Amino acid sequence: MAEPLKNMYNKPYLEKFAGVFKEIHPGFDTKRFMKLVFDNEWGNRELKGRMSHIARQLNEVLPGDYKRNVSILKKAVPHFKGFLSMIFPDYVEQFGLEDPKTSVPALELFTQYGSSEFAVRPFIIKYPEILIPEIMKWAKHKNHHVRRLASEGSRPRLPWAIALPEFKRDPRPVLKVLELLKNDESEYVRKSVANNLNDISKDNPALAFETAKKWYGKSKNTDWIVKHAMRGLLKKGNTDALRLFGWHGSEGIETTNLKLNSTKVQPGGKLEFSFSIEPVKPVNENVRLEYTIDFITSSGKISRKIFKITEGKFEKGKIYKFSKMHSFKDLTIRKHFKGQHLIGIIVNGERTAEKKFYVV
Repeated sequence: MAEPLKNMYNKPYLEKFAGVFKEIHPGFDTKRFMKLVFDNEWGNRELKGRMSHIARQLNEVLPGDYKRNVSILKKAVPHFKGFLSMIFPDYVEQFGLEDPKTSVPALELFTQYGSSEFAVRPFIIKYPEILIPEIMKWAKHKNHHVRRLASEGSRPRLPWAIALPEFKRDPRPVLKVLELLKNDESEYVRKSVANNLNDISKDNPALAFETAKKWYGKSKNTDWIVKHAMRGLLKKGNTDALRLFGWHGSEGIETTNLKLNSTKVQPGGKLEFSFSIEPVKPVNENVRLEYTIDFITSSGKISRKIFKITEGKFEKGKIYKFSKMHSFKDLTIRKHFKGQHLIGIIVNGERTAEKKFYVV
């Protein structure tokens, strides 16, 4: 089993962390810092909790004036890379919200060693008149980490972060940023652009689609972004999104012989199923195949999930057979409950076959 990410913040790492601050600021009390960090609740804290806890204890040991402390952090941050360096923007998020003049340039620097994508969001909410122009500048920055922050930090629904209600309501300022980044030389940045546009499609599907339609066919980069960004609309069977990629419904594509290995599945078990597809339209018919499962929730309601199988050109007159397996092992994000479930086959966004089965 992989080591939990929270264990990256271990004693050897934090001794090195404290040592850097001691070298920069000789008055830094390393012994007190370590004692404050490894308190009685340390073992119960998860990753984000440990990060924020370390930042708070850092504030306890540093001199106390926010501007002075940030100047020390700026000298320390080059010694740390990646996720471990996210303590620095977390510090700004916790203690610098009332001082955007100091905090915003600090976030720009700190993101170059890790990411300020979470820490910048309270500033966007509180100071949109400052942050929106700043984000536009970041989108043109020479450093790709800063350019990515312009996109990732402005995502309306960034996972594990607070949402940005104003951008969920009106994402047009965000779309201006994405226009600057859609052909960025960095794949790291372009992935963020795709995820941002996917976020926008959840609250403003028509606006997201219009942007996708405008970008599609213009370059290899934008084609990839559009395909990735439209994944939410494609899963929902959005007709416009499907047609953009050449999927025009299931007419003339026959689904036959949907079979289950059993109509009863135990939690932790597997459901095996098979089916056949036969295009009866012209050769090289474009087909997107998915399957859905209607799960029973803890409250007894239905929650439909969609899973991609494949997509491509299928020839008329040929029979294509598929066999799949779906695990019913409980996960952190999904628990399985007994009752009637439904599996369905989706062809180009349309359900063409279904069967009942039971979790027992």
